[in-house]
Amino acid sequence: MPPKGTHSYLKNIAIFGASGLGREVLMLIHQINQVAPVWNMVGFYDDNPDMPDIIDKYPYLGNLEALQAVKEPLYVVVAIGNPGIKAQICEKIINPQIQFAVLIHPGVPNEAYQFNEIGEGTIITQGCIITTNIHVGRHVLLNLGCTLGHDVELGDYCSLMPHVNIAGNSVLGKGVYVGTNATVIQFLKVGARAIIGAGAVVHRDLPEAVTAVGIPAKVIKRHHA
Repeated sequence: MPPKGTHSYLKNIAIFGASGLGREVLMLIHQINQVAPVWNMVGFYDDNPDMPDIIDKYPYLGNLEALQAVKEPLYVVVAIGNPGIKAQICEKIINPQIQFAVLIHPGVPNEAYQFNEIGEGTIITQGCIITTNIHVGRHVLLNLGCTLGHDVELGDYCSLMPHVNIAGNSVLGKGVYVGTNATVIQFLKVGARAIIGAGAVVHRDLPEAVTAVGIPAKVIKRHHA
């Protein structure tokens, strides 16, 4: 049941991850509700055992084990920027009472949504521009001011930091991390679990599990599969 004093038609939601990103997602929930009330924020979950009892006026509700024990319907969004850790958490949440929310800032242009696909658990924040015929996977983060050109595909668990530009017809594989102000030129493919450094300009395809930095972006590290 919703906490006392809330409207019964609001959907209960909790945030997993109570760091700075989690508090930014809380702000996003408030921004959505200011336009059209949808969500009743009930609190935060986090596996950090040193969390305070109250986080920005909302209670700390426990760790992943506590979330798995929830007995009433609850929407959850996972506010973790690291794609690998985010995937581990999301794949462990198997409580049938839990659904993953999609959060889209009300100021994001929505004229083309009928031609776009946006997966569960995805977070699209203020100032983002998404155009048309775009496929966004599950649990993707578009941080402030990101731009997706036409026919872009983002795999599950991708995280795009502020002011990233992904040009048309580009494809990012599962779990790609793109740093602040980076650009991926059109018609490129970035392999799964790649990391693109802040400010980089990707001008050719990147293989999976690498780190690429610079202008133009060059591979400086390969990761274990």
